[in-house]
Amino acid sequence: MNQQRVKEIANKLLAPTLAMVILLLLWEWIVWINGWPNYKMASPSDLWPAFWKFRGLFFELGWDTLWRTVVGLLLSVVVGTLFGMIMGFSRIAREALYPILVGFNAIPKATVVPVVALLLIGLHDLNTVLIAFMISFFPIAVSVSIGLSTLEPEYRDILRSLGASKFTIFLKIALPKTLPEFFGALKVAVTLAFIGTNLMEIVEPHGRGLGHLFDSGKISADYPLMFAVLIALAILGILLYYVVVFLEKIFAGWAERD
Repeated sequence: MNQQRVKEIANKLLAPTLAMVILLLLWEWIVWINGWPNYKMASPSDLWPAFWKFRGLFFELGWDTLWRTVVGLLLSVVVGTLFGMIMGFSRIAREALYPILVGFNAIPKATVVPVVALLLIGLHDLNTVLIAFMISFFPIAVSVSIGLSTLEPEYRDILRSLGASKFTIFLKIALPKTLPEFFGALKVAVTLAFIGTNLMEIVEPHGRGLGHLFDSGKISADYPLMFAVLIALAILGILLYYVVVFLEKIFAGWAERD
């Protein structure tokens, strides 16, 4: 049993690592075979020197991006779960709110960023967190809503006959049932939150976050720096994704299938 567990962990580590190595080698080969200079297309071998040269800024500005993304994501979890509960328990609320949420989510957030930046001018942390929230709460609200609306009516009838409130029904029955869908939506929301944070940092430059560093590389035509920022964002997204996977193992590991 222990050998099987070790083999399973090794496969989970080896598969993504091997895929990343193959991707980097393919990227390096494409740049080399086309003879592109690094001011046209940076290669993976150009990224480490760029990162090391600006390593202080990467850690400082990367922390700015990370904590504001996490705050926006936590806010989207709270608000998205609340909206999901309202729509899941009430058909009228679901029919009224769902088109509004779909329409709002269909608006390109790149067009919303300048509006939020103008409304909250000078409040750099708040407007960045707000965009991260606005772009990531929709999948959470939808997943919770669907999970609650498909709850077997027999469970609700039995608990209601015993005097349970809607909140108790949600806490004891609906919440455990919706956890697999919730964590699936949270994995999507993680990447969306990073997109929102980076959008605000680029569109409204205020000297903070990896988006500012990317914009600096763009202005100075430093392609290795720009691609190094993109890789740093990808690494942060992967780390936060695996934090969600770890939490999923704890709270919804029972739903996992081989």
